[in-house]
Amino acid sequence: MRARFLLGIPEPSWLWRPRPGMEDVALFPSRSRLARRKTPFPRALHDFALDSGGFTELKKFGGWRISAVEYAAEVRRYRDELGADRMLWAAPQDFMCEPWVIFGKNTYLDPRDDKFFHGTRELRGLAPGEPEQDLATAVRIHQRLTVGNFLELTGIAPDLPFIPVLQGWQLTDYFECKRMYEKAGVDLLSFPVVGLGSVCRRESTNEIAEIVDALSATGLRLHGFGVKTNGLSLYGDQLVSADSQAWSYGYRKRNIKLSQCTHRAKNCAYCLEGALDWYRRVKDTPPNLR
Repeated sequence: MRARFLLGIPEPSWLWRPRPGMEDVALFPSRSRLARRKTPFPRALHDFALDSGGFTELKKFGGWRISAVEYAAEVRRYRDELGADRMLWAAPQDFMCEPWVIFGKNTYLDPRDDKFFHGTRELRGLAPGEPEQDLATAVRIHQRLTVGNFLELTGIAPDLPFIPVLQGWQLTDYFECKRMYEKAGVDLLSFPVVGLGSVCRRESTNEIAEIVDALSATGLRLHGFGVKTNGLSLYGDQLVSADSQAWSYGYRKRNIKLSQCTHRAKNCAYCLEGALDWYRRVKDTPPNLR
C-alpha cells in the first residue's frame, strides 16, 4: 500500500494528545467534532487533514447548514490554532452522488438509523409534488454544486489548503466532473491531492478500482475517502492517501474490547489504543492477507 493512511478519529483531543508511537500517524478529524469546541485549541502534535463532514450533512439535512464564508472561517480557525504546519489539507463542502444520498431513504424516521437519508430535492430546486429527476440529471447538479463550492472557497480564502474533490457515480461522471473543473480554469494536476468522493459505501470494490485506475492514469494524485481495507489491497498503490474510521464501527458492532484496555466502556469504539491497534494491523498486514 503506497497510500498514506489517515486515521479517522471521533475525539479531537487526540490531535494534541502526546503518545509514543504516534509520530508517523496522520489523523482525520471531522469538522462537526471540531466545531463543538468554543475555547481555543491547543497546538496539534500530529499531522491532520480535515474531513468536512459533508456526508453527514447531506444524509441528515439534505444540504449544508453553513455558508462557504462560515466554513472558510472555521477552517482558518483550525489551521491557525492547531497549526498551519500540521494541517495537510481541508476538504471542501462537496456534494456526494450516491443514489440514496440524492433520492433519500425516508422509510426510517429515526435519523440515527444508518438507513435514513434525507434526500436533496430542495437542494436540487424541486418543489413539493414536482416529479423527481433522473439520476444522471441529479448527479450533474451535485457536481456543479461541488465545483462551485470549491471555486467559492478558494476565492474567499486562497491561503487555506482546500483541495478539489471529484464527485460522481459512474466512471463517466467522474470524467465529466474533471472537465467541469478544467472548464472553470482549475488545473487538477497542480494539486498535491485531489479527493475522490462517493466511493466509501459502494458494494463493489472492483467498481472503485476501475474508477481509481482510470483517474490515476491521467496523473491525478488521489485521496480515497472512506476506502475499505480490502480496497487498499486492490488499488492502494494508485492513491496518495486514504482515510477510514471503520475501526470504530467494527469495535462497536462486534462489541470488542481489547485485553490491554482498562477504560470503563464496554468496547473500544472510542478508544485511542484500539484505533492504533487497528491502524498498525492495516499498515503491517500484507495486501493479499487483508
